[in-house]
Amino acid sequence: MSRIAPKFADLQAQGRKALIPFVTAGYPYADVTPELMHAMVAGGADVIELGVPFSDPSADGPVIQKAGDKALAFGIGLVQVLAMVQEFRKTDTTTPVVLMGYANPVERYDQKHAKAGVSSAFVQDAAAAGVDGVLIVDYPPEECEAFALELRAHHMDLIFLLAPTSTNARMDQVARVASGYVYYVSLKGVTGSGALDVGAVEAMLPRIRQHISVPVGVGFGIRDADTARSISRVADAVVIGSRIIQLLEDQPREKVAPTAQTFLREIRTALDR
Repeated sequence: MSRIAPKFADLQAQGRKALIPFVTAGYPYADVTPELMHAMVAGGADVIELGVPFSDPSADGPVIQKAGDKALAFGIGLVQVLAMVQEFRKTDTTTPVVLMGYANPVERYDQKHAKAGVSSAFVQDAAAAGVDGVLIVDYPPEECEAFALELRAHHMDLIFLLAPTSTNARMDQVARVASGYVYYVSLKGVTGSGALDVGAVEAMLPRIRQHISVPVGVGFGIRDADTARSISRVADAVVIGSRIIQLLEDQPREKVAPTAQTFLREIRTALDR
């Protein structure tokens, strides 16, 4: 078991909802990520989603695409991302960390770092670094049951996206392989696009829970404390990414961590109110 299920169980026992911030690894400065992760925990983060930079993202809007491009220019790849998690784990052994990204970096990592007797170097190295979950946008559930089993064998979860267009059949497919939590994309489109329709989310979540037994987090379009609080009334977790990236974009190095901490503290206070 990863750290994710115990975290959600503890929050449920307290009557609280999970706050899950997303940041792109290596942004806005190549060396700031472990410090930023600690600051987010201090601000009230329960789980951290760490974006793996990729040149051709399909789900990311302009804000996160730009962050990924900058991180790539710094030379940040999956090797560096795992090193960041390992550095974070030196002083935080309890906060769950989820890597969010795309198939290409993972499969390329396995090609470059193949080890005798090991089917996935990525899975082995991610577990060793202290990763708890993996969300790979372009891995469909029907094609990665073996990958999910291997992750679970190394105490990691495979997390999937659901969307307003997800059919009952798709939810059943996800339910067979997902663990940790599922991430409901509240908008049609990419990250940071459109205005969040809280009513539509409220209507969709009961349907999702007819098929999915793990906790449900909601993201895409959550930008402030009021929206986060509204979503938390029906979801098990609130995921915020693009807004954090925007806040960090023009910050000097020494203000990156405090800026994120202050913003998340406002969200945490709203969720717990």
